[in-house]
Amino acid sequence: MKPWETLDSARVPDVGEVILARRSDEYVLRVRGQILMSSRQHGSEEALAEAGCAHLSGQGGGRVLVGGLGFGYTVRAALNRLGPEGRVTVAELLPAVVAWNRGPLAPLARAPLEDPRVTVVEGDVGALMARHSAVFDAILLDVDNGPVALTHPDNHALYGLGGLARAARALRPQGRLVVWSAGPAPGFEKRLGMAGFTTQVLNPAAHGTKGTRHTLFVGRRA
Repeated sequence: MKPWETLDSARVPDVGEVILARRSDEYVLRVRGQILMSSRQHGSEEALAEAGCAHLSGQGGGRVLVGGLGFGYTVRAALNRLGPEGRVTVAELLPAVVAWNRGPLAPLARAPLEDPRVTVVEGDVGALMARHSAVFDAILLDVDNGPVALTHPDNHALYGLGGLARAARALRPQGRLVVWSAGPAPGFEKRLGMAGFTTQVLNPAAHGTKGTRHTLFVGRRA
């Protein structure tokens, strides 16, 4: 088996070293020695966009906010759901991840950041939501490992009642908030209800139809 090749790394305050590595055609992102994401497991990232944008198909427009760029699969899936008038705003806290998506990772999801419908904001998605009211038709959050924050301590606030309330205010009526999680998150569905969302829980496969399954919390704003 071929060894992993480190392509680049970045030191992030309060996080530590973030490493982009490759073995054959697989790319991974490691944080503190743990694999945060792999290019071979992106089915649930695409399902995240499909669940959040399903109600926008055929409308020709729609505004979508993606929190967490990852390897670009969620952004690409959202673009595939939207028409030429649709717009996607991507908020990514780590500048290195944006740079890697414009560089070696670009071919993985067919270079979604080059699409003119996409705007990239290097910053905290929670702060971005706080600056908007009734703007987005869908908010897709794939930040950290889900409601149980692993990478950055500030991510805890994103999934608390205050963060969910900001998401609700940033959504238009009947808008959807979809949250990706590596696994079950006890109590999170109840918090969504307290923030004004009716919630459905999905468990899409990470790759293909078998093996690891992730969790999607699909909240519909009343």
